[in-house]
Amino acid sequence: MSATSPTSAEPPFRSRIGDDPRSGYYAAPHRYRLHLSLTCPHCLQIAVTHSLLGLADVLPVTLLPAVPDAPDGGHRALRPLYEASAHLYPGPALAPVLHDNWTGTVVSTHAPDIVRDLARRFGGHGDCLLPRESDEAFAAVERLCEQGVNATAQRAGLHGGDRAERDTALATLLRALDLLELRLASQEYVLGDDLTLADVRLWVTLVQLDTVHRHHLDASAVHRITEHPRLWAYARRLTAHPAFGPHLDLDGIARRHHAHCRGTEAAGAAVPIMDWPAYVDRRTPEPTRRPV
Repeated sequence: MSATSPTSAEPPFRSRIGDDPRSGYYAAPHRYRLHLSLTCPHCLQIAVTHSLLGLADVLPVTLLPAVPDAPDGGHRALRPLYEASAHLYPGPALAPVLHDNWTGTVVSTHAPDIVRDLARRFGGHGDCLLPRESDEAFAAVERLCEQGVNATAQRAGLHGGDRAERDTALATLLRALDLLELRLASQEYVLGDDLTLADVRLWVTLVQLDTVHRHHLDASAVHRITEHPRLWAYARRLTAHPAFGPHLDLDGIARRHHAHCRGTEAAGAAVPIMDWPAYVDRRTPEPTRRPV
């Protein structure tokens, strides 16, 4: 498969940050810490959101190795946090983790909840990044990214089923990209004229499509994916944003992918869609990067 890391059907920890001190977990400066591996798409989404919200001085980040280093596919550094939160926790200690320094426990490992809580509970610009009236539209973009792009790109690869199934998956993938291309024909961002968390989600999806899923597609499929000029121009524009591009660890993504993937590499691996490093603005220091 072309997944880049082991996943579980249900995250082991899924508490939420509230806005009332009586809720237990509430937003307070320096109370929490994020543990992220930027080669994980969920972690990458959180890291970009964290930067957009300017939370470096409020909620610090610890970066984990690009490739999980525990035998079970988790991160050794996270094992004490997991076991402090669930005695003799049996599964792998995966990132992302939102950790509560006050109680010493894991608050959440569920990326969508973490992203929403950063925007709604911590971010001074939260109303701009995740307007409440856009919840339904944001959820639709999330579904399109996960079901229309990520899932179908995996099924369209050479590790998938028979040729007919792969062709059907590729057709579904191209329809999803067509829809996104159409959206961007009349507006600057995927939900309109303002940058939102939907753009973070889509950008991470496009990164994965090019740096991971492409390696299992044939060359003709990759060429058809490139035939969405507005979509890839949008990806280039976001990559040049100081909250996006500096988080990219392309070498780490490749190493993580090859460490876990058992799929068949195809001709598409030799047809890169975008030159990501060319659009990263390295002149702006990234405040959230804090190596272990």
